[in-house]
Amino acid sequence: MDNSAVHILTDEQLVKMAQEGSETAEEILIEKYKSLAKGKAKIYFIVGAEAEDVVQEGMIGLFKAIRNYDPEREASFKTYADTCINSQIITAIKNANRKKHQPLNESLSLSKTVIDGDWETTMENLLRDSEENNPEVLTLIKEVVDCLKAQDSGIFSEFEWKVWSEKLKGRPYTEIASLLNKSPKSIDNALQRIKKKVLLYMQE
Repeated sequence: MDNSAVHILTDEQLVKMAQEGSETAEEILIEKYKSLAKGKAKIYFIVGAEAEDVVQEGMIGLFKAIRNYDPEREASFKTYADTCINSQIITAIKNANRKKHQPLNESLSLSKTVIDGDWETTMENLLRDSEENNPEVLTLIKEVVDCLKAQDSGIFSEFEWKVWSEKLKGRPYTEIASLLNKSPKSIDNALQRIKKKVLLYMQE
């Protein structure tokens, strides 16, 4: 399906495609509903957090909504997304108030200086700009993904978990694509989404 056709689909159809690994469908939903997350963020306050931190919690809620929406059990996707965004922000507020919401270890700081070849750079730049085969990038993503998995964050799709699992085994894109019956482009897109979500989480 070409990109122009995707834009005329219903939210529910887009969610189904996103759950099956469509980056285009996911991006359309995120673009459409990010204003909902921003709107919710304006009415909440998290102790020790900036306004943008609250928005990011809302965006995590949106990611969860896209991953977990089931049209047979839920109302419209819009209603479900609203509920997930609201729930994620409220949970973050409760965690902050109880002082249980601990940041990732300092070793995972985005501002940490690392050596990339002959250059010094930050973890954030390395994560944004480098290929996933870079050992520093793989280590960073693995530690964050392990943390998210332990917290049952729910922001990664089943397909993304499968791709990441095979990537950790050192398999090339073509082999992963063959194993999962997907195109190499789909595998690359999934890994890019994982990096994007890791960055979003680390910016909390």
